Amino acid sequence: MRLRSFAFASTFALALATPGTAPAGTAPAETAPAISAEGIRADIGFLADDLLEGRDAGTRSYDIAARYVAARFETLGLRQAVADSWYQPVTLAVARLDKGAAPSMDIGGRRFANGDDVAVGAFGREPRQSIEAQAVFVGYGLKSGREKIDDYAGLDLRGKFAVALSGSPVGMPSEIGAHLAAEKALAAQQAGAIGLITIPTTGYLRRTPWEKLRDRAQHPTVSWLEKDGQPYVRTPGIRGTGTVTGAAADALLAGSGRSLAAIRAEAEKKGVRPKGFALKPGIRIDRTSTVETAPSRNVLAVLPGSDPALAREYVLLMAHLDHLGVKEDGKGPDRVYNGAMDNASGVATLLAVAKAFAESGERPKRSILFAAVTAEEDGLLGSQYLARNPVLPAGGKLVGVVNLDMPILTYDFQDVIAFGADHSTLGPIVEKAAKAEGVSLSPDPLPAEGLFTRSDHYRFVQEGVPAVFLMTGFAGPGKEAFEHFLKTDYHQLSDQMSLPFNWGAAAKFAKVNYAIAREIADEPQAPLWYKGDFFGDAFAPDAPKAVKR
Repeated sequence: MRLRSFAFASTFALALATPGTAPAGTAPAETAPAISAEGIRADIGFLADDLLEGRDAGTRSYDIAARYVAARFETLGLRQAVADSWYQPVTLAVARLDKGAAPSMDIGGRRFANGDDVAVGAFGREPRQSIEAQAVFVGYGLKSGREKIDDYAGLDLRGKFAVALSGSPVGMPSEIGAHLAAEKALAAQQAGAIGLITIPTTGYLRRTPWEKLRDRAQHPTVSWLEKDGQPYVRTPGIRGTGTVTGAAADALLAGSGRSLAAIRAEAEKKGVRPKGFALKPGIRIDRTSTVETAPSRNVLAVLPGSDPALAREYVLLMAHLDHLGVKEDGKGPDRVYNGAMDNASGVATLLAVAKAFAESGERPKRSILFAAVTAEEDGLLGSQYLARNPVLPAGGKLVGVVNLDMPILTYDFQDVIAFGADHSTLGPIVEKAAKAEGVSLSPDPLPAEGLFTRSDHYRFVQEGVPAVFLMTGFAGPGKEAFEHFLKTDYHQLSDQMSLPFNWGAAAKFAKVNYAIAREIADEPQAPLWYKGDFFGDAFAPDAPKAVKR
């Protein structure tokens, strides 16, 4: 894979001057970033208001939020990235299980109804599906030539179901483990499998109880619509998927000489990868799905660069605008998932950074693309659509990404976790920007969560672009505050303006990200993957590399 040049044929050209900024050729002294806690508070207050009904992608409430962001971009004097529009249309395909035909999984002749130790979701590409095949246990189901890992070695998966443990081995570097875990369906497809069945490990179930996994399967499966009218699926060869535990997992392992308890105990050990083996029982999945489409949009704006030699290179600042909407079975007066922290805070930070650039007195040398994207909560869909359908003019190239997603702003953070920084020359830039605000960098305190692959920047990493995503850290009061939010408020009705926001911390977080983006935009050399880095080798093997010092 080559480092993609993010370009497409376009009939419009971006002007080199922008209202409110210095004309090209002049170099006034840059003023302090125009970032205020009050401005951030106002933006979060609007986006997280009950009137916006949770900003669910594909709904009118999301469109209102998108219009608000577009108006703010226009007020700042930014340019439209799409000809004559602030929006990149994204048509969502929403697949739901047919309530009149409950799905089931048959294992070795024993039928398990959905929810009965089996979780099967909707599948938009085959509204009526009955798929049957033999199965093979594949350990964690990981494959990486670079890491010398091949859980499929010696196993015949052609036309069969792969049955894999969730996640990655205990002790594997968190970002590599998260990536390999996210690529399981691709590894299974490459091995010739037609389906992927997941068995959650004990550690996974400690973090996400089976009840939650079971309930998630009842939610709609969302993707974006391709030009041929089909829902986009990265692994179209994987037609059958599901998750099993308890009696269903025992039924799969029947006659193998291995028990679910023994395999889970083995997986708890650091660095251990259970070996694969053929399974005796066959698997059959029956399900019926209904598919509807819903229009949505990414909100995009550009601040053109000032340096003629660098202006065709772009830095992307992004945040997801969507949240979870309204609780369908909610009781009482509060049914809105306001998403104040997730991710009105990220969008408000994006707007604060955009304002700082527009009012700095000196345009950046490289161009800045600002994006508030849709459908992150449905699987990083808006960012994936933007990554695969770029909007830059002919000759434009995306060189770096700064992602803003759910900073926990209830405390005065003293450190940040910079996901992605260790993999490219973005690392020293992030460290310098953080240090200027008195903030240190810390390693990932939640490696088992796989956060590197769970936010929008990852879609651009998959296209070969270096990216960074900051999470407020665990130093001082951070650990208690962060874990409290995850346990009590994450994806809950309580994620609203009544949370104890520290507005000074919100301004500080915006200043750090502004400094990162400014440095990327003004550096003579665009960000480079480090030589020998896992992600650079995987997604940009032919791109120039830097030596890590």
